[in-house]
Amino acid sequence: MTGTPLGTSGTPGTPLRVGLVGYGLAGSVFHAPLIAATEGLVLDTVVTSNPERQQQARAEFPDVRLATGPDELFDRAAELDLIVVASPNKTHVPLATAALRAGLPVVVDKPVAGTAAEARELAALAEERGLLLSVFQNRRWDNDFLTLRKLLSEGELGDVWRFESRFERWRPKPKGGWRESGDPAEIGGLLYDLGSHVVDQALVLFGPAAAVYAESDIRRPGAETDDDTFIAITHTCGVRSHLHVSATTAQLGPRFRVLGSAAGYVKYGLDPQESALREGHRPGPGWGAEPESLWGRVGSGESPVTGGGRPEPTLPGDYPAYYAAVAKALLEGAPNPVTALEAAAALDVLEAARRSAREKVTVTL
Repeated sequence: MTGTPLGTSGTPGTPLRVGLVGYGLAGSVFHAPLIAATEGLVLDTVVTSNPERQQQARAEFPDVRLATGPDELFDRAAELDLIVVASPNKTHVPLATAALRAGLPVVVDKPVAGTAAEARELAALAEERGLLLSVFQNRRWDNDFLTLRKLLSEGELGDVWRFESRFERWRPKPKGGWRESGDPAEIGGLLYDLGSHVVDQALVLFGPAAAVYAESDIRRPGAETDDDTFIAITHTCGVRSHLHVSATTAQLGPRFRVLGSAAGYVKYGLDPQESALREGHRPGPGWGAEPESLWGRVGSGESPVTGGGRPEPTLPGDYPAYYAAVAKALLEGAPNPVTALEAAAALDVLEAARRSAREKVTVTL
């Protein structure tokens, strides 16, 4: 949403104070470093009941305050300007609801909810309260995605006919934890994890879905939820998106293969920002850049593996742009970078994919 800027208690130049709920993978690797790197934001409080994670947060951000539960944040809502929910998926809706009812703008990690209906209810509550509700879809700022958007805007590929997107890994043994739990309440599995990314990207690029077909399997011994899933989307514009998410891919395919009437674009390899953040690197000069050897190729009539096409310089990835946009939305009333209604549209597709795989049908939206 846009509208009246939402800042601190009215003191110009004072950074917005952020409360971060959760300091596992999402909180410690993605959100905390990006918040700390954003002008206009300051990481005020981290919520985690895990003593080791408390020590980690204090070591990485010596001035941060610690809380053992989210109620401590809501009890002092007047001291904060933004809540970021980076806790397990099943907590996203209740925590976002509580934050909005406490009068606080919210960023929620993806998936914002387990169902599109819940996402729309959250969006309606935020609208009613006049508060920002934004969803952390960081892979809109992946290097390959930004490069593809540039190619499409310049008409380099002609009319796109098919969009292939793969987010594949080779993890033959389950790691466990809530992300791989078979309990539906946990909202685990790859469909809602990596699927949230590839579906969001497809909808941003090619617009609404008209029909969805999916195949979803549990391949690994001991796995409890989907670890190898394929989603086919027919967009209302006529483009077909073929999306693969897998933990069982022994040979990784191209991240993107985009086929148009004039040319195609093929790109291998994942954006480097996640690995950089995991290794403790922080945004700065050269952030998000990749070597020329990893650039994708644009061309027609020949495989890029055999030298077909021309190298296409990959634009630097830019995860910091998400929180910069959040800060601008709160301070200046600029547009919300990712709305809950956009996330709800992606959840419509994920729910349709789950039904399609279960009932072996194509679902019309």
